[in-house]
Amino acid sequence: MDITRRRLLVLLPAAAIAWKYVAAGTPEAAPNYKLAEHWWGMLIDIPKCIGCGSCVRACSAENDVPDGYFRTWVERYHVADWRIERPEVESPNGGKQGFPINQNADGKNFFVPKLCNHCVDSPCTQVCPVGATFDSPDGVVLVDKTYCLGCRYCVQACPYGCRFINPKTKTAEKCSLCYHRITKGLTTACCENCPTGARKLADLKNPKDPIHEFLRTHAVQVLKPHMATGAKVFYNGIDGSVR
Repeated sequence: MDITRRRLLVLLPAAAIAWKYVAAGTPEAAPNYKLAEHWWGMLIDIPKCIGCGSCVRACSAENDVPDGYFRTWVERYHVADWRIERPEVESPNGGKQGFPINQNADGKNFFVPKLCNHCVDSPCTQVCPVGATFDSPDGVVLVDKTYCLGCRYCVQACPYGCRFINPKTKTAEKCSLCYHRITKGLTTACCENCPTGARKLADLKNPKDPIHEFLRTHAVQVLKPHMATGAKVFYNGIDGSVR
């Protein structure tokens, strides 16, 4: 969608209202939830992921994700020799129904769950012309569908490919870390349904959260660190071939 100067001037008041709304918090937050006391992220333990697709199915059901679209998905990597070959990557239907048996036993095979990285310096929020995509005070990147134009600027700006335009609402959509759940003291649907504990919601402001000890004792990484987005989805045991 092309936004003309006249159209942008018309939309500026809406953007101002959106920013006021952001500063006050979001209507999804529970009444007793204190935004300033949390800073959300996620830990993904690659060796524990078995590619069962439970996380994808749970996310789809919890958030009414349209068929063929994904707020989170799982990729299977096959690395024969990273020094001379690019890895083979597959994600049939986002890994929603799991994966067929891999007949190639040579090399290394592993699964990588992916989702919005809820970046501290998120490119998507920087390009949104009306403030529909914004950073909540507790570190979650959210989309206000009442202001979203469906212009796709954020979809193009995201270096992780985690956004899409919902074919029903014509607005941008992505992982919200199940904000409607975590503000009520629950974990995300994907973490709750992971049978091996490969995914863990992390509150980086909570000194008692196990994430701090894990980060101290494991060499975790983020995806595409060269992008310097301040990603808050941390991966343990990830192979260097993952892109």
